[in-house]
Amino acid sequence: MSNSVIVGINWGDEGKGRMVDLLTDHYGIVVRFQGGGNAGHTVINEYGKFALHLQPSGVFRPGVLNILGNGVALDMENLSAEIDTVEAKGVRISPENLRISDRASLLLPWHRQLDGLEEARLKDHAYGSTKQGIAPFYSDKYQKKTLLAGELFYPEELKEHLAMLLEWKNMTLERVYGAKPYTMEEMLEWINTYGERIKPYVCDTFSLLHKAQDEGKSVLFEAQLGALRDLDYGIYPYTTSSNSIAAFAPVGSGMPYAKVDEVIGVVKAYSSCVGEGPFTCEWFGDEAEKLREAGGEYGAKTGRPRRVGPIDIVATRYGVKVQGATCIALTKLDVLSYMEKIPVCAHYMLDGKQTDDFPFPAVLPKAQPVTEYMEGWSCDISGARRWEDLPEAARRYVEYIEAQIGCRIKYVSVGPERDAYIERF
Repeated sequence: MSNSVIVGINWGDEGKGRMVDLLTDHYGIVVRFQGGGNAGHTVINEYGKFALHLQPSGVFRPGVLNILGNGVALDMENLSAEIDTVEAKGVRISPENLRISDRASLLLPWHRQLDGLEEARLKDHAYGSTKQGIAPFYSDKYQKKTLLAGELFYPEELKEHLAMLLEWKNMTLERVYGAKPYTMEEMLEWINTYGERIKPYVCDTFSLLHKAQDEGKSVLFEAQLGALRDLDYGIYPYTTSSNSIAAFAPVGSGMPYAKVDEVIGVVKAYSSCVGEGPFTCEWFGDEAEKLREAGGEYGAKTGRPRRVGPIDIVATRYGVKVQGATCIALTKLDVLSYMEKIPVCAHYMLDGKQTDDFPFPAVLPKAQPVTEYMEGWSCDISGARRWEDLPEAARRYVEYIEAQIGCRIKYVSVGPERDAYIERF
């Protein structure tokens, strides 16, 4: 029995869902431990192509139990729609393979509305939110002003609790933003509509997971976004509103006692970023557009073009340390095959000095990239399944990254399909 965490090393969008889908046949349970519907994990398998925003990426594996932990922002409306989408492709979702912590807080319609209102108020200083209500939700959670999923089983208590929250939330909507207030009737209708759909999946997952561990089942913890979007260690304030680092996995999953045996950090072979904030290695113009098109770099949730650039060694090395990564999965190596020379953001220049340390958020926007180049391989590598199948230049690129970030690259992805990868032994 071993427990592993799959986390993003950079800004998110590294390919975590693809790696969870690949590795879940080694685990009995997959748990999402933070975040909500504001980002997507893209999975391509025999059922088709999916962008999962809330469901753990193990839902496609028969016999695997998937859990949404207490640390997740539970948007019942979006989850219901996502279940419908997956089931329409022939994947059966039931309480046998999907469970939700009764201690997960509910993301309500006013959270999404407040997210949009605040971004509009900020105008040119907006954080680049996906407007899925994540920041208002976590703000409310830490003010102890949310409903818990388990309250769906206690309608009278829920109604009383909701009335208290409604009075408080309407004051913010009306007096701060000049927006229309919610009524008790429309909120109860929304909760009843989606709550009845979700209730069969809600249970005491703390006890469920404790029993599973006693039975020797292994757990794979799945994170959303990456180290540089972590609330405490990321590019604050351009972060998410939860902790996307491996250290939070036991807490947000409902297994605060759990021992993590392996942390698999996912790194893209180049850099991409959705949203605002400093992005030192960013490319612009035709160069960026060519890479964006080659990698299909458009947000899984929003569809908006991702910002792109070469791999950022300084940021990646920092992300490896923050995540405590024990090994790396390098994704989308095949995308670089069109380049004659492979660029690498090897160092930063800050205040006229070269540095390999990731700067404090306040001065990060001043950092400039120091770019170096490696020989490209200029051929299709998507059919490679062994390390020896890769061209020498591709192997040198992987080994260079490995040496620079100080963490072993165990998996190399050469395509989006489940079997399009190389495992290095």
